[in-house]
Amino acid sequence: MTTEANAPWLIVGLGNPGPGYAANRHNIGFMVADLLAERVGGKFKRAQKAQAQVVEGRIGPPGDSGRRVVLAKPMSYMNLSGGPVLSLRDFYKVPTARIVAIHDELDIDYGVLRLKLGGGDNGHNGLKSMTKTMGPDYHRLRFGIGRPPGRMQVADFVLKDFSGAERKELDYFVDRAADAVECLVIEGLERAQSTYNS
Repeated sequence: MTTEANAPWLIVGLGNPGPGYAANRHNIGFMVADLLAERVGGKFKRAQKAQAQVVEGRIGPPGDSGRRVVLAKPMSYMNLSGGPVLSLRDFYKVPTARIVAIHDELDIDYGVLRLKLGGGDNGHNGLKSMTKTMGPDYHRLRFGIGRPPGRMQVADFVLKDFSGAERKELDYFVDRAADAVECLVIEGLERAQSTYNS
């Protein structure tokens, strides 16, 4: 029987499925989820009860059995993320406050991280869809991508790959974002915020 105390964390990387989107700014959530999967030694596979790929594993300090986590990448396209996340939440019996959405954020400079619980969607279609299906009371790891240059439309900007200059630091920032998720799960929001909210 899953109680709230031993329920897993559901860590959702937001993005769009398919190789054409893989390196887009909008897919930073998938990139962080892929690294976390590598760290727990798992490979993403199709979820039984949801339009998503999942990895089950544990996150914790060495020598500790760790916290149960379900890493997920919705395969529904960004603006329909809420359906698969809701199905996974119900299937794994995860309290909404143990869900973490990892997503790109326009209003923060590139590579800057912000962790928070609840709040608005700031025009982000993935969050909008999740909030519509479950309410706003889940954690977010916002990964700054900055604003589009010049007159470029936001939709074009988020669906473009990171620039050459950005790619030089991308691995470092993805690594730091994965560390921030682990810190949140192991040590709680306050500690994670004081360490990673730069």
